[in-house]
Formats: sequence, C-alpha cells, structure tokens
Amino acid sequence: MGEAVVGWQLSCDVGRGTERELAMNFEEDLMPRQLPVDDWDTIEDFDPSVPPRTPQEYLKRVQIEASRCPEVVVAKIDPRKLKRNQTVNVSLSGCQPAPAGFSPSLRWQQQQVANFSVLRQSIAKHRNHWKSQPLDSNVMLPTLDDEEGWKKFCLGQKLYLGSSVSPITNEPDNPGIDYVQPTVFNALEYLINWFGDKKLYPELGRWLYALLACIEKPLLPEAHSLIRQLARRCSEVRARLENPEDTELSAVNLLICLVARYFEQSDLADND
Repeated sequence: MGEAVVGWQLSCDVGRGTERELAMNFEEDLMPRQLPVDDWDTIEDFDPSVPPRTPQEYLKRVQIEASRCPEVVVAKIDPRKLKRNQTVNVSLSGCQPAPAGFSPSLRWQQQQVANFSVLRQSIAKHRNHWKSQPLDSNVMLPTLDDEEGWKKFCLGQKLYLGSSVSPITNEPDNPGIDYVQPTVFNALEYLINWFGDKKLYPELGRWLYALLACIEKPLLPEAHSLIRQLARRCSEVRARLENPEDTELSAVNLLICLVARYFEQSDLADND
C-alpha cells in the first residue's frame, strides 16, 4: 500500500520537476537519508568553489558532486584486450593407461615430485629478483596473442619448422624462463597446441617442465584445463611407444607424474 501511494504521488508530480529529481524523491521516500543536508542556499556563506570549512559544507559538497554524476556509465572496452577464449571447458577424461612395463614406480614418482617442489621453491625465492632485473634489450618478445611467434621464440626456428635435428647448432641458446614469466599460461597453451600432433622433443619437454614450475597453486580454471590436456597428450604419445627403453618415455612419464601427483589430478596418476 505504501509503495502504491508513493507511485501515485510521483505520477502527480510529473511536470513539476525533472526525471532525476523525481527519482531522488522516490528514493528518499523509500529510504530516508541518514545524514540529511540542508539546501545549499540555506547554508550561510556557502561557496562550493572553495574547500569546505565545516562538516555541513563538506557533506553538501559531496551531494553536489554526486548530483553531477550521470545515472548510467558505460565502460569503453577494447575487445582486442579480451582473451580469445572466455569460456574454459574442463574435461574430466583420464589418461590412456600405460602399456605393460611402461609406467613408472611409485617411488620414482615421489622422487620426481620432491625434486620439482625444490625447483618451485627456488623459483619463488628468486621471482622478485628477476622482476627487478632488466631483460636483454636484444631479445624481441612476441606480442601476447602471437601464437606462432611464441612457438618460434621458445622452440627455435628449425624445430618449429619441423626439423628433427637435435641439438640445434646454428642458433643462439633458447631464452630463459624469465622472459616468459608475464605470459606463462599463453606460452603453455601455445606449446601444448604445437605438441598436439608431434613427438615430445627435448626442447619442448624442457619448456613444458619450466612452465609447469611457474604455475601457482591453487590452480586457476584455465591452468587446470591446460595441464590435464598436457597429461592426456603425453599418455597418447606413451601408448604409441614400442620400446620401454625409448628416451621419450621418461619425459612423458615425468610430465604425467607432475600433473597427477604434484598438482593433485589424482585420476590421471599411474598406479603400479
């Protein structure tokens, strides 16, 4: 009933004030102000152009400034700065089981997790130091959304173009992990995409290991999805191996182990 009376009164007031004034009256009727302030013309010697001298003048100044704010503010958003994938789809599918004789022992997995933990502690310890150090001006970083540029930057031109030659001899050493700290998730996503139909080259394995060491816990949704995708891809590579002495086996087992044991994706773990 009270709201109906107020609505009727507002209808009768149309034409006697602006829409803004009516809205203010409506709000005041429903929710009385806790700190009522007199009209500015009733405050003696009030000058809104000079700093307030009393609490009343300060409150009135705030009221005047608030009255000048627009009712609706629209943010100007640059769509180029938005991430390409706003929706993260987390797959709960597990890894392919390891062929007989291809899965690591539990003791081996525990040792790898311990070594990885020590590495992460070292990275955390020196992170602030790296942030304060200028990067080599001769190193040109790709832009954040340049997927192909990041693949070339991390893996080198020859490996990126499909050469299986290892080691890479005619190129400078690959840049360190400190160059990609600001974009760990992007670099990890790009390299996993590149890994999608290729073998686990030593250069790629080193980068994946280093990027995993930089992911902070608890995991963000995008990190959760990426590392599970990585573990599943490693299990696919392992399932196609024919010899348990293959040098690629220990690398894929290590990445699966870290995702499952260290990052607590236990449904992906190898249980011998």
